[in-house]
Amino acid sequence: MGMRKLPMIAVLIAVLIMSVYAAAVIASDQTGPRIFLDGRQLIFDVQPEIINDRVMVPLRGVLEALGAQVSWHESTKTIIVVKDQTEIILTVNQNSASRNGDVIPLDTPPIIRKGRTLVPLWFIGETMGTTVEWEEKTKTVFINSLAVVGSYDKLKSLLAASQGWGPVLYKSMNLARSEISITATPRESSVPAAASAAAPSAEAASPDFSTTNVQVQGVDEADVIKTDGKYIYQVNNRRIVITRAHPAEIMRVESILTFDGEEFNPLEIYVDDKYLVVIGATYHRLPMPRPMPMPDIKPGAVVPEIHPPPTRVMDTIKVLIYDITDKANLKQVRNIELEGSYVSSRKIGAALYFVSNKYIDYYYIMRTEQAGEGTTPSFRDSAGTGEFQPVNLKDIHYFPGRIEPNYLIIAGLNLDKPHEQAKFSTYLGAGQNVYASQNNMYVAVTQYRQEASAEPAPSILPGAPSPTRVIAIPPQSQTSTTIYKFGLNDGRAVYSGKGEVPGTILNQFSMDEYSGYFRIATTKGDIWRTDEYTSKNNLYVLDEKLNITGKIEDIAPGERIYSARFMGDRAYMVTFKNVDPLFVIDLKDPQAPKILGALKIPGYSDYLHPYDENHIIGFGKDTIEISQKDWRGNDMGTMAYYQGMKLAIFDVTDITNPVEKFKENIGDRGTDSEMLRNHKALLFSREKNLLAFPVTLMEIKNPNPMENQFPQYGEFTFQGAYVYHVDMEKGFTLRGRITHMSEEEYRKAGRGWYYGNNNVERIFYIGDVLYTISKGMIKANDLKSLAELKSLPIPQ
Repeated sequence: MGMRKLPMIAVLIAVLIMSVYAAAVIASDQTGPRIFLDGRQLIFDVQPEIINDRVMVPLRGVLEALGAQVSWHESTKTIIVVKDQTEIILTVNQNSASRNGDVIPLDTPPIIRKGRTLVPLWFIGETMGTTVEWEEKTKTVFINSLAVVGSYDKLKSLLAASQGWGPVLYKSMNLARSEISITATPRESSVPAAASAAAPSAEAASPDFSTTNVQVQGVDEADVIKTDGKYIYQVNNRRIVITRAHPAEIMRVESILTFDGEEFNPLEIYVDDKYLVVIGATYHRLPMPRPMPMPDIKPGAVVPEIHPPPTRVMDTIKVLIYDITDKANLKQVRNIELEGSYVSSRKIGAALYFVSNKYIDYYYIMRTEQAGEGTTPSFRDSAGTGEFQPVNLKDIHYFPGRIEPNYLIIAGLNLDKPHEQAKFSTYLGAGQNVYASQNNMYVAVTQYRQEASAEPAPSILPGAPSPTRVIAIPPQSQTSTTIYKFGLNDGRAVYSGKGEVPGTILNQFSMDEYSGYFRIATTKGDIWRTDEYTSKNNLYVLDEKLNITGKIEDIAPGERIYSARFMGDRAYMVTFKNVDPLFVIDLKDPQAPKILGALKIPGYSDYLHPYDENHIIGFGKDTIEISQKDWRGNDMGTMAYYQGMKLAIFDVTDITNPVEKFKENIGDRGTDSEMLRNHKALLFSREKNLLAFPVTLMEIKNPNPMENQFPQYGEFTFQGAYVYHVDMEKGFTLRGRITHMSEEEYRKAGRGWYYGNNNVERIFYIGDVLYTISKGMIKANDLKSLAELKSLPIPQ
């Protein structure tokens, strides 16, 4: 019996091999232009061609991918395409087509190749209401399936229909504000950056050095201070200060970039071996459009003008790129300006991406008949004309069902291609939090809709006195998070999908991409409520098309997420109200995530940082529970009050039973650190057992022994860097503190926190030297002994 089955098995194996071979032949026979739809390459059995400078593509393949129905009539060689309310009719070898009865001339008629009908791609884009972009150098076409705004009337109708949903609008409360397969391009799994990884400089003589603490390895994030292993670059009081830092004994300020005469405020920077990138905010005053004449003004009458003429302010994000070959004489090689307010940015190799929001004046647009200046965002690029160009409404896409009075603009460029213009994409929408892997960027925005309260209004019987005061129950706010996905490749950001999950996110660490899946943690409801609308926490897993494939909902009712961190096939979530539950979540099965274990301890963690696969460091605040009583003395339970800063190492070796292995408390109530809000302020190296971050220390000098009273705030006693040795044997060992403040400054501070130019902002190491940086000083200390090597004042 077994011997007779062998030939059949051999046949099946041969068929399988031939099928794979045939698929490989089809995939490899990509001699014509490549076609991408929403970031995914379309693979055809008949290749696209270029005829008369027109890209000709298989009609059915593209249109069915866009969701249209295509029918072929053999007798007349006619194709009929139907999508929504649009009907398109084409005939082979005819120089015209029709759309809903309107004739559209074709400079290149449809043709037949190997039984497939090829048509000009521009025609598909125009008739389907999508945008088609041709990249000559790579012979690539990018199709965005999202509909375009197209006209001013369409913009107004979209905005009018959007009321009630939006990130800032609460209308109910009257407040303002088969021929084809689609093959996904290869995706790398993004790996959490476990430490500030040391990276070698281009100069062989430079030692290892720490870099900015980022969320994903290989995806750089802008910061106020950067180093390349020899120089330190710093945003400093609207200037960029470049300091020769290594070797420490010759530390000196090399040059200072100033922006005198410009209304430019540098915000963040990037540095690599070739370039310094400065991202900042500026504005321009522009004349207001001339108002339309009043209806009672007679034709020909002289209309008085206003003096001085009114102006409008155009806020922009400006990106300045400098060649840093000569550190003493930096040369600006490019500048890009984009209207709107800065959201975030990422740098992956030489590719730079940045995101902005531009608010739309909803009421101005709704009461004017024609588009005026400022209706759409403008941009300029010195690699092009260098002049501001408004975005055409035909190039602005919108997301169906979620229209906000705001433009979301994503720009991308390759720093190593200085003569190529930046690529700008504009969407009718908004962005709040950004997460990026090496292949994709996700822009998240919270959507709100206010609903009427289910509680009935109080009734008043005839003759009964009217109540002097009615306590209204606030309406329930329905919230969700919309996620927009953009594929990243060599400075181009291509829209590739949209998804939505219930609830709101905390920050970028609430999101993650791993093995083709997107994971996101949200909180839904209100923490102060005690009914069915109380806060609950959730974790969702989405596939490449951002459809939900797995979820855990209703975690820790009555609490909200204070921090989250994804590490491979695990997630860690901290929620808080009175105690700090740390949840360990298994994500090995994307369809069935599950909670493996939980740990409840006093305090909470604002930020979680990987130590290794079985240990994670939490940074947050310690807390104390105090019983509460009403005015009659009745017990009202307890309330948690934050105390000093708390560090903790959680051991998750036994994932069902996580434990707090070590902890360290710093100061008393009021003690703070920027790194609790900004992960870039942390320096961590597991190889060097090094942990350092800035601390503003508050200490209680005269404790009040009274029980159950409101916790005391401490008095300001220190600002500077705390430097720890950390390992899994002893936990946290404070090695020392480094301050830039003088005794006189401490005396001036008194009881309150003194903020000045000598507040330490960042800590780096270069080789065996630890550098602490403030706006007024850079200190170099020996990394082993912490003995001061040199102190360099920075000119102000």
